[in-house]
Amino acid sequence: MQKGEVIRKKIIDTADALFYQQGFAHTSFTDISDALGMSKGNFYYYFKTKDDILNAVIKKRSEAIRLDLEQWDKLESEPRKRLKKYVAMLTASQDVIAKYGCPVGSICSELSKLHHENLNNASEMFEVYRQWLEEQFRQLGYKKEARILSLRLLSRGQGIALITSTYNDKVFFQHEIAEIMAWIENL
Repeated sequence: MQKGEVIRKKIIDTADALFYQQGFAHTSFTDISDALGMSKGNFYYYFKTKDDILNAVIKKRSEAIRLDLEQWDKLESEPRKRLKKYVAMLTASQDVIAKYGCPVGSICSELSKLHHENLNNASEMFEVYRQWLEEQFRQLGYKKEARILSLRLLSRGQGIALITSTYNDKVFFQHEIAEIMAWIENL
């Protein structure tokens, strides 16, 4: 990777973390450049606007989601086990979810409130998950109900993330995750 690509990646990674922890609206160019120890002049060479950075962050997150799903498809031959991988992802992120909520849900909710033009791009992250979940339910034999079941699992995860971060209640989180795992097992 060339030096310019390394710097661009660092900017995107830093912005991603700050957007998640502080919110998009509350993160400035100055916040990002200060976190990097980079002058704003150098920073503007890579990104002209905060929306340019947001697009890069959304693209990075979307690519990571697709990569995870591809890996789960390769690692697990059974759709039930792949659904459990999705839930295990939530469990692996429990500490940051308790602190900041879901990274996908948080950015989509914030952009929706701002009536931001990039909301459709951000909501595509949910759509990638939804389509993949829907396919898992289809493979389990739920042809007609697959879409509703995928939305149910997505919304349940978002609700758990919101309540867990609101109350910083990891016991609630663990209880709800156990219920989802039991629900998947009994499908």
